[in-house]
Amino acid sequence: MKKSTIWAITIIMALTFAGLLYVQVMYMKNILRMRDDQFAEGVKRSLYAVTGNLEQDETQYFLEEDVAQIETSVLPRYSSSSGEQGGIQYSFTTPEGKKGALTLQGDLNALDPTITLTPRQRQRPTHEILQEQYLKQRTLMNEVILRMISQSSTRPIAERADSGKVATYLRMELANNGLDLPFEFAVVNRQGAAVYHSAGYMPEQVGNDNMFVQTLFPNDTRNLMYYLKVYFPTKRDYIMSSLNYIIPAFIMTFVLLVVFVITIYLIFRQKKLTDMKNDFINNMTHEFKTPISTISLAAQMLNDSSVRKSSNMLEHISNVINDETKRLRFQVEKVLQMSMFERQKATLKLQDVDANTIVENIIHTFKIKVEKYGGHIEAVLKAEQSIIHVDEMHFTNVIFNLLDNAVKYRREDESLKLSVTTRDVSGGRLEVTVADNGIGIRREDLKKIFEKFYRVPTGNLHDVKGFGLGLAYVNKMVRELGGQITVESELGQGTRFIITLPLAKR
Repeated sequence: MKKSTIWAITIIMALTFAGLLYVQVMYMKNILRMRDDQFAEGVKRSLYAVTGNLEQDETQYFLEEDVAQIETSVLPRYSSSSGEQGGIQYSFTTPEGKKGALTLQGDLNALDPTITLTPRQRQRPTHEILQEQYLKQRTLMNEVILRMISQSSTRPIAERADSGKVATYLRMELANNGLDLPFEFAVVNRQGAAVYHSAGYMPEQVGNDNMFVQTLFPNDTRNLMYYLKVYFPTKRDYIMSSLNYIIPAFIMTFVLLVVFVITIYLIFRQKKLTDMKNDFINNMTHEFKTPISTISLAAQMLNDSSVRKSSNMLEHISNVINDETKRLRFQVEKVLQMSMFERQKATLKLQDVDANTIVENIIHTFKIKVEKYGGHIEAVLKAEQSIIHVDEMHFTNVIFNLLDNAVKYRREDESLKLSVTTRDVSGGRLEVTVADNGIGIRREDLKKIFEKFYRVPTGNLHDVKGFGLGLAYVNKMVRELGGQITVESELGQGTRFIITLPLAKR
């Protein structure tokens, strides 16, 4: 599959998931906003109903009180000794001192014998008596209402709306509006001081958005007004409960997005591995051709009877064959490095080896390559205890990789200088340091150099061949051999790789 095709599929799927997530997020926000608006509207209706109930209770209170007072002040002023049809007139005085009369028409025989009517009263038309009765009753009601209005705001608010009644009305009206939630409330005056409040009322823990306020007795004078404040501790849970069926869908979409990202990552990784293997095969074909041709030429010279074979020539041919064989072996080890990353763990053949001896052999083999670029390489063998328990092949490859990187990333304006140093360190360990005077590594790249396929940027240079596996292989092998590797580098000054390995147990 072409890389452009993979990118096209990735972009389309990414846009699709982005659009899907956007729609779901907006849908969730709209649901939360609608739920919050519905909640606020239900609370406002409930508080308005509570206020109405309290006003009705107060009206009923004054009506019952005033009528009781008026009834006790009504006295009979006329009486009739006969039992015929006629009227009864009562005189009354209101609590304010106003006087009036009330006439009733009915069966006089059914009345109390102590109540009598005058002859004049009996002669009046019935409709006049009823009209007079209505007018007197209306006057009486007006007086009662005026008194109620004038006296209502002077009563203590705790009597007009006691806490138990307010809590009962709140609970009832909230339930009527489908809001069966725990709540806390308080009645405060105009200055904000609480007259009384519920046990769990803590306004300092509630934001303005969660506090609902309703005026109690809105017909009172402004300076005597009181307010009912209510908030709901579990409001957030109530609002979020509307997402119970949406959150799982959102989570599943997010999981699909994660799976998609992982899949795309694996596709690109596999694509990179495929390209890397193809390049590797092409490079290895070229790398194998040179030593094979050299060995083949040396073999032909040995088989050619016409060529005079002196001891010096035989020694030279032998050295060439030996060097090219080592070169082939090095290339084969690179192939093994490639296969290692297909497995979780390398197969190691551990044995006791002398690190100083291995370093000397590596320096001898690598010296030709370094001198080809006009450089110099040396071994500084300071370790007195140099026996380590490692896989000789992989340990050799680790040092070869570090030296090979040093050659690749050398400075063109200065002769290449390489050194491999061994020394004893405390704790029964051996330290091997590979140092160069190359281009160095930037500080931000130091954290990534041991990652697989990562290659240090070299600006506009494209002549540095490699697959980004060398240092990843080095790091993996050192750790599997029970050691540690660190790096010290300064841009333009060179790099030092420090490997610490445990000594062999005797």
